[in-house]
Parts: sequence; structure tokens; C-alpha cells
Amino acid sequence: MKKPQPIHSILSETLKGLNLDFPLKTSLLLRSWREIVGEPIAAQTQPYAIRNRILFVHVSHSVWIQQLQFFKPALLEKINQFLGEPLLQEIRFKLGVIQERPSPRGTQEWEGEKLNRRIKGEIERLLKKIEDEGVKRSLMEVLINSAKLERSRVRQREKL
Repeated sequence: MKKPQPIHSILSETLKGLNLDFPLKTSLLLRSWREIVGEPIAAQTQPYAIRNRILFVHVSHSVWIQQLQFFKPALLEKINQFLGEPLLQEIRFKLGVIQERPSPRGTQEWEGEKLNRRIKGEIERLLKKIEDEGVKRSLMEVLINSAKLERSRVRQREKL
């Protein structure tokens, strides 16, 4: 019988195998922005994209952009520390409209996304080794929701 593996290593391996590790961390960053940067900065900023390890952030006023330039190294360090690894190399600020975040309660648009059999099969294959049914169900839910969220984001980008 094999030695049991820690759940965090199984989950990490599974997410990387499905190429969901980065989208999950991106989602976590966007949802946790207020917690990461604090209320005063969050009230004036809103992250909107991550491309090529660069975080793009809308800022409410040019004065705030200038002020945030001074805090950029500290913000970058704080964000990467929150994510648990140095995923971002740069932050770019752009004047933009700060939209109020929708309430996390209720149905999200991405929840209606449909996954194809290949993705579902891949998720099931990756979770096959997990014997605890409760853990397996929980991970299945996380991975399916993550895949739906990523699919929804791809569709949104295609619309632009």
C-alpha cells in the first residue's frame, strides 16, 4: 500500500494537470483584492486583467495613479506573498471606471457554463486516486467550478 499523500500536494498536482492553477490564483486575486491592498486603495482601484505576468489595474483618478507608482514594489510583493509564489512581475495602472463588485450571493453567470466530456473525464481521472469520497466530491466541485469559470472568461474575451 502506498504512503498517503497530503491533500495539498494532490490538489496542487490536479490543478496543474488541468492547467487551472493560474486561473484559480487569478480568480482568488480578483476576489480578494480588497483584503490584499486594504480598503483605501481598493476603493480607488480595480484589477481587471493579468497577461504575461502583468497585473492591469483600473484607477479612479490620475492622482491615485501617481501615488500608486510609489507603492508598486510593496504592492507587488504583497500580492505575490498572498498568492504563495511570485506569479506577477509587474503592475500597470490605467485610468478607468471602478465598478462595484457584485454580491457573491446568488447565481453567477459562469455557473451556467457547460463542460465537455473530455474535461469532465480529465477531472475524474485526476481524482481517481483519492479514496475519501467527501474529499473527492469537494475537489470535484472546486475543479468543475474552476473549469466553468475559465470557460466563461474565455467566452467573454472572445466577445471583446
